[in-house]
Amino acid sequence: MPILVMKFGGTSVATLDRISRAAKRVGREVANGYDVIVIVSAMSGKTNELVGWVDETSPFYDAREYDAVVSSGEQVTAGLMALTLQEMDIPARSWQGWQVPLKTTSAHSAARIEEIPTDNINAKFGEGMKVAVVAGFQGVSPEGRITTLGRGGSDTTAVAFAAAFGADRCDIFTDVDGVYTTDPRICDKARKLEKIAFEEMLELASLGAKVLQTRSVELAMRFGVKLRVLSSFEDNNENAGTLVCAEEDIMESNVVAGVAYSRDEAKMTLISVADRPGIAAAIFVPLSEAGVNVDMIVQNISEEGRTDMTFSCPVDQVARAQKAMQQAKDEGEINFHDLVADTDVAKVSVVGIGMRSHAGVAAKMFDQLSREGINIKVITTSEIKISVLIDRKYLELAVQALHDAFELEKAA
Repeated sequence: MPILVMKFGGTSVATLDRISRAAKRVGREVANGYDVIVIVSAMSGKTNELVGWVDETSPFYDAREYDAVVSSGEQVTAGLMALTLQEMDIPARSWQGWQVPLKTTSAHSAARIEEIPTDNINAKFGEGMKVAVVAGFQGVSPEGRITTLGRGGSDTTAVAFAAAFGADRCDIFTDVDGVYTTDPRICDKARKLEKIAFEEMLELASLGAKVLQTRSVELAMRFGVKLRVLSSFEDNNENAGTLVCAEEDIMESNVVAGVAYSRDEAKMTLISVADRPGIAAAIFVPLSEAGVNVDMIVQNISEEGRTDMTFSCPVDQVARAQKAMQQAKDEGEINFHDLVADTDVAKVSVVGIGMRSHAGVAAKMFDQLSREGINIKVITTSEIKISVLIDRKYLELAVQALHDAFELEKAA
């Protein structure tokens, strides 16, 4: 039998009624001739509750026990989904990560998938099982301990299973009906995309679009897994949602596919550091070791052997960055006059594979922001992306203006 992977997020399984609704969708695919692997998240809000219990119990917790606790949410959902399917006379059983076994690294709470053997589940399919309900977000370490894959890890679980089992497709059911040109809550002209290339989705996911976890898109691109994002609250046909696929599977697309944003950014500037070989490493190695996720980096023109270095990071990592830089200064690794943090900025980006072959995207973006009186603080570019840091108060205006400038409400 062909295999289909279906993943249901937390809002899609938040109640027993929603689990029942999801089970009916699975039943329709079984009726269409598929053996189905269902990946489930914890019921909405449950993981946050479990994390809260861990934090309250032990502020400096053992990461192995953290994983044992927070992985239990998915196990509950998997069991309830299997029971619901059984009540519908569909042969189903639940699988925890260690039973598959989904083998991971030992990096607790941030493990990476290393292997998914197919023998156990395929054997059960051969015995008449029609649906394997797998607890997402979790696996087992080489030491035999439960591991978790990081928040949003159920998306990665689903894509990995689709790759391992050669599934026809991986359907991601969530609370939105697809991938939009931008956030519809900010721009009422936002349009749902029928198709989007892996690379575009990867950039959008990494830049703040929360539809798919970044690692899941990376895996899908690497293994050529066709992803479909669709709503669990609507009756979908075979062309519903948004298909995330290879660039060559898209006949025509706009130069810009979408506008992404990240609200919680900070701009940090080291003023008057020595302009010498190795200074960048002296700054960014300590930041990396402190767990600071640096994004945009700009070095100013050197004057009399001194320069300013600006970088952006999540606003909740500012204190960590300040501590790392002060420690590096105290230890004599770097010398700077001051460290200035601007915690009231946002990042806005335009993304599109069409940028490779079309000039003028940056010019149009900058001109539009200028017309709206929006000052650009930092700029970075890649082959298919242009990102700017702006004052946070202009975020919604910038997104709307850029969406209009590139006419994203119109299909290609």
